[in-house]
Amino acid sequence: MKVTEHIKKVKGKTQFTFEILPPIKGHNLQSIFDNIDPLMEFNPPFIDVTYHREEYVYNDLGNGVLQKKVVRKRPGTLGICAALQNKYNIDAVPHVLCGGFSKEDTENLLIDLDFLKINNIVALRGDSIKSETSFTPNEEGHSHASELVNQISNLNKGKYLEQVELSSKTDFCIGVAGYPEKHIEAPTLESDIHFLKEKIKLGADYIVTQMFFDNKKFFEFQNICKQEGIKVPIIPGLKPISTKKQLNVIPDKFHCNLPETLIKEVIKCKDNLQVKEVGIEWCIKQSKELKEHGVPFLHYYSMGKALNIKKIVQTVF
Repeated sequence: MKVTEHIKKVKGKTQFTFEILPPIKGHNLQSIFDNIDPLMEFNPPFIDVTYHREEYVYNDLGNGVLQKKVVRKRPGTLGICAALQNKYNIDAVPHVLCGGFSKEDTENLLIDLDFLKINNIVALRGDSIKSETSFTPNEEGHSHASELVNQISNLNKGKYLEQVELSSKTDFCIGVAGYPEKHIEAPTLESDIHFLKEKIKLGADYIVTQMFFDNKKFFEFQNICKQEGIKVPIIPGLKPISTKKQLNVIPDKFHCNLPETLIKEVIKCKDNLQVKEVGIEWCIKQSKELKEHGVPFLHYYSMGKALNIKKIVQTVF
């Protein structure tokens, strides 16, 4: 079932969903199931599965010669999606990136997803890899998420990169990212909304936001989207803070501000166990307010950790 169909099915009732990471290469699927099982009692309608790009490492061969090698630390997104649908009879939503793919690679991936009856996708540009100072698309790849959305929309219409005989149509529901405090590379929130609107025009069906810790930022984002004529559902993305280190990492990496009240509470903590409890309580308050506001889903970035998410969901749902 499509994400948009799940929203219509419950008629205004807020649902719980979450996102998982593929395991590090060498780990098996049980490590994923162990973090999903505690959350299944809350009946999530779908689970997002992130995609992780290649990285480059350089091996010293001696005599000043370095050998460049491509490494994928978290492969398996497609296989995990198939496994989730098979084991839990739940809709899996893979993240599909511009980075690391040519347009032909993307088309072939979409065909595989269609064959597996995976009909929900989150279309993202993706981040730059560590060796890049800024995002660099693959040769013959997409530079922007809007281009990726357009390719998926075209495939839904039976338009392939090259003409084929039968031109079977896919039927993907397309999610895209939204940034309540703007994308880190955007000059202003207004310009960011402009490009978000473009993704909607090209065929995106819903928006899921970057994490935020101040609900006012989300409500302001909702209002701006409404003013700009964006009518698709907007799903808030939440993450409970769990370590003191995240006070510095989250604002820098995700371009979202932490409220002063939250910062002070975390600083007072003696250790990360206390930080985790502060994060859970803060996220519970956020979740309750957003639920009262009638959002279609509360979408949690679990980062492979289920127990803090379970504590939040037990209280909110």
